[in-house]
Amino acid sequence: MARDDQPRPILDPIDRLSEIIFGLLMVLSFTGTMSAAVGGGEKVNAVLIAAFGCNLAWGIVDGVMHVLTTAVERVKRQGFIETLQREPLPRARDVFYDNLPDDVRSVASQAEMDALLLRVRALPAAARQRVVTGGDLKAAFAIFALVAISTLPPSIPFLFIDQIDVAMRVSNAIALVMLFVIGARLGQYMGRSPWPMAFAMTAIGGVLVAVTIALGG
Repeated sequence: MARDDQPRPILDPIDRLSEIIFGLLMVLSFTGTMSAAVGGGEKVNAVLIAAFGCNLAWGIVDGVMHVLTTAVERVKRQGFIETLQREPLPRARDVFYDNLPDDVRSVASQAEMDALLLRVRALPAAARQRVVTGGDLKAAFAIFALVAISTLPPSIPFLFIDQIDVAMRVSNAIALVMLFVIGARLGQYMGRSPWPMAFAMTAIGGVLVAVTIALGG
């Protein structure tokens, strides 16, 4: 049983796995264009640097968007509580009921929902929270790091294999294996068999590879 004083992880498992999947899908999309870029006269190292820079930029954007959406949700949640405490009871009851999940409304009685609402209204007024916290910034950096680091293993073949076509296929294979493993972990986190999600993520990556090959990648 987890203790309340244990530090919470910066990102929960679903967020960590999702960011790695995002980075891998990104790397599959840019390695698929490698042969076209090299055939156009670009050097492999230059293309790799450009592609890695693109993923770094997307990691930054993804981190910033995480901070923004978290801040919006925090302000919205605080405003919801303040509305329940500030508005007259009939209006507060309408707002409260409208925001309850359908599953809760289907199993809770009117008396139970009213009792919960009254408990919320009786809470002492909470101090204003910061819109953006240090934890948000740590999470943004973690997202950036996950997106950036996930691109490294599929990029390694281009540094050691001279034949661009062979390097591309090895890179694709590495990315697909990683997607399979991450998909399996995601399935386990969902509390189900890991294999359907593992094969689903691999299939998504395989479709990206097939599309780039069909387009001349």
